[in-house]
Amino acid sequence: MIVRDNLRQQLKFTTSFLIGLLVILCFAQRSKAQLRYVPVGIPSISISSGSFIIAKEAGFYREEGLNVDLVVMRGAPAIQGLIGGTVPFASSGGAGMLPIVRGAPLRIIFTTFSRPMFWVYSKPEIRTVEELRQKKIGVSSIGSGPDTLLRAMLKKYGLDSSRDVVILSTGPGTARFFSLKTGVTDAAVLNEQAALMAQEAGLRQLFSFTQGEEFVEVQGSIVVRETLLESDPVLVEKFARATLKGALYLKDNRSGSVAIHARVLKVSENVANRIYDLARPGVTTDGTVNEKIQRKALEQIVERTDIKELPPLGKVFDFGITRKVYAGLEAKGWKATR
Repeated sequence: MIVRDNLRQQLKFTTSFLIGLLVILCFAQRSKAQLRYVPVGIPSISISSGSFIIAKEAGFYREEGLNVDLVVMRGAPAIQGLIGGTVPFASSGGAGMLPIVRGAPLRIIFTTFSRPMFWVYSKPEIRTVEELRQKKIGVSSIGSGPDTLLRAMLKKYGLDSSRDVVILSTGPGTARFFSLKTGVTDAAVLNEQAALMAQEAGLRQLFSFTQGEEFVEVQGSIVVRETLLESDPVLVEKFARATLKGALYLKDNRSGSVAIHARVLKVSENVANRIYDLARPGVTTDGTVNEKIQRKALEQIVERTDIKELPPLGKVFDFGITRKVYAGLEAKGWKATR
């Protein structure tokens, strides 16, 4: 009799447990289904995309009801995806500005960085920028931010980017480092993570774009279609607010940012700290840049085209939504403390 009672109690407990588990699973599925799926094109999984990575990992997108999928896409395909409607948002600097200048119906509404987070590294035997003559140099893609910066730097040192060197598209992030290390290229424009790898491999740093104010770039930006700004401003505002939180977290929460990037990049906290120290000085205060930086960024793009004059800044940049969401976060006293 006692055994039967125990069996009944165990069966009752097991049934209750399974029902409870089923309710939890159904609720979780329902909650997930209620999130709006938003694919976003980013150039690489690196701290240059830190605002987006942090916003996803810290749950800022989820708080806005968004299930954001960060898809690594080179600059040109990301812009094509934007124009074609494959993705509603993309993170692109130089690769986004040139099509806009040429008339693409896109706008830059937010930016994480105002300084280019790039360095030129070469084989050890190449000691100066001038020695890049007749050499192969790797960039992420032709027309991208690194490509534009490289051409401006070469011109500064008296080299013609179309005649004196061979510029190759060798892929995003650390792919350019491996192309350089294996001899596919003689030099490469590297992001912060790849630059650290190049240091450890004994490669030579020829140039840093982070020094001084000569070079600017709206990197880690949000590019969006004009039509989406008009048809779904609520979505744009939600995405901008969550991404801005990611940028503020990157700027103000060192330990949290290092921990997230160490996990996502699969590097040690020591390496993540070094990456953070390279990137942190270039982070904007509020996700926007002033007109002087906007104009200089455009000049760097237009300089190597047949365009005779700069377009109005308002045709390229529209920081209205970012300023609005920043003011809202300020009014609420939002802090990047989690």
